[in-house]
Amino acid sequence: MQAEVARKLLEIKAIKLSPSDPFTWASGMQSPIYCDNRVSLSFPDVRMFIKQCLAERAEEFGPFDIVAGVATAGIPHGALLADALHKPFVYVRSSAKDHGRRNQIEGELAHGDRVLVVEDLISTGGSCLAAVEALQDAGAEVVGVLAIFQYGFEKAVNAFTDKHIHFRTLTNYDTLIAEAAGMGYVSPDELETLKKWRENPEGWGALYV
Repeated sequence: MQAEVARKLLEIKAIKLSPSDPFTWASGMQSPIYCDNRVSLSFPDVRMFIKQCLAERAEEFGPFDIVAGVATAGIPHGALLADALHKPFVYVRSSAKDHGRRNQIEGELAHGDRVLVVEDLISTGGSCLAAVEALQDAGAEVVGVLAIFQYGFEKAVNAFTDKHIHFRTLTNYDTLIAEAAGMGYVSPDELETLKKWRENPEGWGALYV
C-alpha cells in the first residue's frame, strides 16, 4: 500500500519534489518537497483508492464511533472515510468560532464517544494534536490519528509518544523518495539531497542550497 499511495500522489503531482529549486513553507523553512493531498480530490480514481486505503488502515485502531477531520485539509478525507464506514463525522477547527455557537468542534459528539482523527499529512504533529486535545476536552476518547502522509520527523514521533496517541499513515517520506527514484522522478544526486534534507530539515536551506 505505502509504495502505491506514494506513486499515485507523485503521478498526480499532489506531492512535488524540487531539490534544486526548493519550496518555502509557511514557517519560512526551505524544503525540497511540497505536499498537498487535497489535489487527490480532483482525481476520482485516486480519491477512491485513498478512501479504500484509509478504510483498510482504520481497522488497525479497533472499534470507534466517529470519524473527526482536522480543519481544513483533513475534512474531505475524513468525510470520505466516514462515508466508506457509514459512521458519523465531525470536524475540529484550529480554534473556536468567535460568533454564533462559538464551536470548535462541528457536528454531534457525545461524551465518551470513541473517535478516530483524520489528517491529510503529519509534519510536526502540532495542529493534529491540538485537535486531539480539543476532542478530549469535549469528553471524547481518541483512539488514534490516521493520515495520508508523514515526513517522519523525530519531533512529531516524540510529540505523539508524549501524548500517548497512536498514529498511522498510508505512506511516508522514505517510501516516497524511493518510489520517486524508481520512477525516474529524481536523479541519484537529487535523491541524496532529499535524504540530507530529512537529516536536518531546519538547517538544510543554509547548508545544502
